[in-house]
Amino acid sequence: MDGYSRLVAYLKVLLPLMALALMSTMFLISRGVNTDAVIPFAEQDLEDRTRGQQITAPFFSGTTAQGDEIMVTAALARPGGADAPATAVNLEAEIKMTGGGRFLLSSDTGALRPDKDMANFRGDVEILSSDGLRVTTQELNAALNGVRADSPGPVQASGAMGDLTAGAMQIDTKTDSGAVHMVFNKGVKLLYDPQQSER
Repeated sequence: MDGYSRLVAYLKVLLPLMALALMSTMFLISRGVNTDAVIPFAEQDLEDRTRGQQITAPFFSGTTAQGDEIMVTAALARPGGADAPATAVNLEAEIKMTGGGRFLLSSDTGALRPDKDMANFRGDVEILSSDGLRVTTQELNAALNGVRADSPGPVQASGAMGDLTAGAMQIDTKTDSGAVHMVFNKGVKLLYDPQQSER
């Protein structure tokens, strides 16, 4: 047997042994599993999630008989029971009118009653219209089957007309295919700024 053949015979034994030694060293040196890993949820989040059922990022959409599009979304919602409606957090709604106008509604919390075709917005309610009117109130009851809403409490509004305060407000159309009207009542006060209306 010449030197080359002997070298090949030795390497056939030596190389697999070296590979086995390297692999066993990798397993011996590798880090252990951290059994104290922290779950990426705050304790309050876990308590809220385990307290009851909830739906993350729910949405409701529909079209009125006149063709207006209504879409309601929320950060999360909890299903209601026989005596209580479903509740939602960070409630938002968008109403696209067939005539081209648009309304955006938002509130801290709310309740959705599809069985009664109603949504209730509560806490820092804001309404923005496509013509630049901004209305704020603490509660708004809105229909899901048409463009109708009412605020039973005080409202503040600002826009091209100036700054307005009132004790209540209704949003409605006079006819099925008519324009949307915002009616303010119960002690309406308007501060008119001619320069603001020219902008």
